[in-house]
Amino acid sequence: MVLTKKLTDSVTPLPWRVQKRVLPQHTDHAGVMWHGAYVAWLEEARVEALVAAGLTYADMTALGVEMPVVSLRINYRHALRHGDLVVLESLSDCPVGVRWPWRCQMLLKGQLMADASVELVMVSGGRVLRRVPDQLESLMNRLRQGPDSTDD
Repeated sequence: MVLTKKLTDSVTPLPWRVQKRVLPQHTDHAGVMWHGAYVAWLEEARVEALVAAGLTYADMTALGVEMPVVSLRINYRHALRHGDLVVLESLSDCPVGVRWPWRCQMLLKGQLMADASVELVMVSGGRVLRRVPDQLESLMNRLRQGPDSTDD
């Protein structure tokens, strides 16, 4: 199921969207997107969602907070190829304990090409945070709510 599909009475947020083109540096010698390039795209999608929600990752680190990846799973369903224009749709789910789960789908002309689950933790001063710092609370809520329809 594509993340944009919603029931009319659903409270499911809209996904954050980033459009990417498969460039030569993303591919192997056969023009197929190299599996490691997906990881960079997933990070870019998360960082761009953060920016769209109102804070750059650089600003977050200036506050002394970082969000490293602690778990990553990618399901490669169909090969992406040099020149493909791909839409990444991402959702930030509610935290589970100290983990912040993200889901992302990579779509080519509406077809699911890959999907991923990423878990992050908030870290400050080398320690995992058990709760969101007060200055980031509204931002993290905004990330979970997704973009407004006016943000597109």
